Amino acid sequence: MNSRMVVAVIALGGVFLAAYLTLYHYGYVGSLACGTGGCEVVQASSYAKFIGLPVALWGAGYYASVFFVSVLGSVGPAADKRWPTPVLLALNGWGVLFSGYLTWAEVTRINALCRYCIASALMVVVLFGLSVLDHRARRAK
Repeated sequence: MNSRMVVAVIALGGVFLAAYLTLYHYGYVGSLACGTGGCEVVQASSYAKFIGLPVALWGAGYYASVFFVSVLGSVGPAADKRWPTPVLLALNGWGVLFSGYLTWAEVTRINALCRYCIASALMVVVLFGLSVLDHRARRAK
């Protein structure tokens, strides 16, 4: 299994996580299974929207994009192509920056931590790290 396939698996998990939070935002999930109450506080804050849409929906789009690019770059004729690597680097680099901003907001502005948001931020860091490793491996060829 190459690193792009690992990225696809993690991104698919991110799609489900972000979809769960999006469903909560739109009222299809009654309460979040968080345990601390911090998740509801974060989801109700002004930081839970970006350009009029829920951050969780943006996250679902981000994870779906990463999944799509990594799968395309893992199978068939694109598996040996280099184009998925810079695309994944850019997507996941942006993901790290945005997740960092949101984590900063949780700690300094909202004063509450969402376990799901922290899990998502950790997934994004791992995705970025795998993208960097993929970039280095493909440059060495």
